[in-house]
Amino acid sequence: MNALTVFISIALTVLAVMIFVAAYTKLLGPKAGAGDLKNAFEVRMGLGEIKSMAQNIEFERLLDKAFQQELSDRVNVLGANAVILKNREILYSAKKVSEIDIDKSLMLTGSGPNLDTLELDGRTYMYARADYNLHSGDKGVLLLLAPVRLKTGFYMFLGVFTLCFFIASFLLMNFWVSYRFSRGIIAPVSRLKDAAVKISEGDLNRGIAVEGEGEVRELSRTLELMRIKLKESVYLQQKYDENRKFLVSSISHDLKTPVTSVKGYIEGIIDGVAKTPEKMAEYLETARSKAILVNAMIDDLLLYSRLDMHQIPYHFEKTNILQYFEDCVADHRYECEKLNIQLTLVSELQDNVFVSIDRERVKRVIQNILDNAMKYMEKSDGRIEIVLRETRSSAVIEIKDNGKGIPEHDLPHIFERFYRADASRRSAEGSGLGLAIAKQIVEDHEGNIWVRSGLGEGTRMMISLKKL
Repeated sequence: MNALTVFISIALTVLAVMIFVAAYTKLLGPKAGAGDLKNAFEVRMGLGEIKSMAQNIEFERLLDKAFQQELSDRVNVLGANAVILKNREILYSAKKVSEIDIDKSLMLTGSGPNLDTLELDGRTYMYARADYNLHSGDKGVLLLLAPVRLKTGFYMFLGVFTLCFFIASFLLMNFWVSYRFSRGIIAPVSRLKDAAVKISEGDLNRGIAVEGEGEVRELSRTLELMRIKLKESVYLQQKYDENRKFLVSSISHDLKTPVTSVKGYIEGIIDGVAKTPEKMAEYLETARSKAILVNAMIDDLLLYSRLDMHQIPYHFEKTNILQYFEDCVADHRYECEKLNIQLTLVSELQDNVFVSIDRERVKRVIQNILDNAMKYMEKSDGRIEIVLRETRSSAVIEIKDNGKGIPEHDLPHIFERFYRADASRRSAEGSGLGLAIAKQIVEDHEGNIWVRSGLGEGTRMMISLKKL
């Protein structure tokens, strides 16, 4: 920005000077000063050409009458004078000149090659000089002098105008840069400071505008992302705290019934209610089954809590879906037969279908669904059928039974924690987390799970998983 300020100031100054000179000349005529500049430039160029020509010839050529005539014609056109000297002795002069002026000119010009000006008798001369070292040891000099007729008042005024305009434009550009700097850096940084103070005080609801220049803009964006992530973290922490309180409250209520039963049966044994060995064995078996139920409920609670907080590691494997469910059916067939329930597998797959799953976690999903189907069957000829289908991108698993079904108003809630559709079974055995666990595992596999059911129509539980 600083470099741009200087560059623009110089460019504006040059443009202003050009406009000023053009306007000045237009108003006061070509003799007002601009013509003098042009003449001075032409004279300077002419003297330079003569000097270059002279440096390319021998000194003896300068003494030739024809060359001197040509030299005289060229300098007269320029209004200048040409003087040829040898050891400070004037050998030729195009115009009359005093020896004092020549000596002064030689002293002021020295032996440098540069084209410049000098003062003689109060007048300004433009000069050019060519030096020769002769074989005899003498020194030859060609001195060109041209009087400069400049209107110093005009050029002094032009210089003052140029300086003033440059200073004014430079100050204006600096003001513009300062304004941009304040608007693009200082003000956004001040607002960022206020936002950081608010964040440190715990206020995460105030958004941070992405503004400013360069790194300040990136800092604003980064701080806003940090605020959003902090807000998400606080929200998740609050959600986890609420979940934990809800889980503790719900599981405490559900655990109370089986624990009370265990306590009652044990007290019955201690108090001598179970007097016979058969009655005592019955009480002990009932207490044992209730303890197993409590243990299962606690396992479900811990598993769901870890799933909800994404703390369960998954080990995905490429799996043939048909072979996998053949193994699942074989694992559960005996349990179903004990309850007089027929479990069958139907494959509508056209070819081998593979999915990427954690075999143990998905087995837990199938187990929870089958447990619900067996628990609420209430028929002597119960049937559970697992049907495998496929679409272009997914494998679909349907687990349907011929049980009593689920009321329509309960369907949106069956995947919620601790929800039981049958009011008469609110205190039934189980943690109430089975379908919630199943839903979480399926969604962690980037799949979907849903249900179709109605009273007296049985239940159809559907799962879709991405095909490989």
